[in-house]
Amino acid sequence: MRGKGGCFPLLLLAMGKLNAFAKTIRMIKTKVPESFHSTALSLAFNTQVKYAGLSGIKVEELTSTQAKVCLRNRMRVQNHIGGVHACGMALLAESATGMVFAMNVRDDCIPLIKTMQIDFTRRAKGDLSATASLSEDMMKDIHSKEKGEVMVPVVVTDSEGKEPIRASMTWAWTKKSKV
Repeated sequence: MRGKGGCFPLLLLAMGKLNAFAKTIRMIKTKVPESFHSTALSLAFNTQVKYAGLSGIKVEELTSTQAKVCLRNRMRVQNHIGGVHACGMALLAESATGMVFAMNVRDDCIPLIKTMQIDFTRRAKGDLSATASLSEDMMKDIHSKEKGEVMVPVVVTDSEGKEPIRASMTWAWTKKSKV
């Protein structure tokens, strides 16, 4: 185990359940110098999720239990009043929840976003960050069932530490079809 809280809880290692995505993340964390982890993790994610790369999503932390990502308030993602656009906020929340979920989905299953619930509570100020996490029970369900869904909580904060949105994402998984 490495880093704060370890990047791969003993539960996953004992179950032998690291999927291809989690193995890639483990390789980055073990082979790439720590000072380049964020850059390497961001590159790995953004080459797979093109819109996240175009928008500038940066991965700050990624483990099998938690993902923390950020989005700078720059012209490319701004709305008409100079804050991060609503779509950018949704992308940030979806990216954080999707990454932590993807760390746990079995390779024989496909992850799918099922619902996004977003309430805009205040004007966002500056850069944004999102932190999403999975409980041990959620992880057990994802590993043991061929089909299911989990509501992944996420907290999005702005540069003042306030929450401009309240969001939750429901992710589903189902067995890949053999075509």
